[in-house]
Amino acid sequence: MSDLSSRRAAILTFIRKRVTEQGQPPSLAEIAEAGGLASRGAARKHVLALAEAGLIEVASGQARGIRPAGLRTRTSLLQVPVLGRVAAGPPIGADAGLLDTLTLDARLFATRPDYLLRVQGDSMIGDGILDGDLVGVRRTPEARDGQVVVARLEGELTIKRLARGKGGIRLLPRNPAYAPIEVRRGQDFAIEGVFCGLVRRG
Repeated sequence: MSDLSSRRAAILTFIRKRVTEQGQPPSLAEIAEAGGLASRGAARKHVLALAEAGLIEVASGQARGIRPAGLRTRTSLLQVPVLGRVAAGPPIGADAGLLDTLTLDARLFATRPDYLLRVQGDSMIGDGILDGDLVGVRRTPEARDGQVVVARLEGELTIKRLARGKGGIRLLPRNPAYAPIEVRRGQDFAIEGVFCGLVRRG
């Protein structure tokens, strides 16, 4: 990294940190914001330079297809069950029945998913999660502030960004058309897992 400019080194550090801490590569817009760049185009130039240096990998045609090089040393295939739907919008009733099993390239995900859920709604479009996407979920009851999580609230599932604060827990959409969900004291609430990547089928 010593041959990199300070800005490119900072962008590389941001990409690595985002993948390891949130389980999701950043978008060009997020890289531009983090790096103090004026536009996505400027961010793309730095990303391509890092890719040419062999420090990151850029997958064409993928949402958030930027990954640190060597995150996985070889291609492997995963058998991942599809377990129904999750709401990107108001929570919907949980549907955990096995619908399908897909064989997927492990490189699609920042960490290995335990299952996939089909997204219904558009409340997470700011994070590149669209209606109809299959989101990979790593099963865990714990998540850090700022991670995208699948949460169960009063028996219904939703995918949102987790926010922990003095006032309690909020589930944040990434679309201004939706209001945050306030988790009230005494509500039946649990984190089912954390987002670790997605599959978009044409």
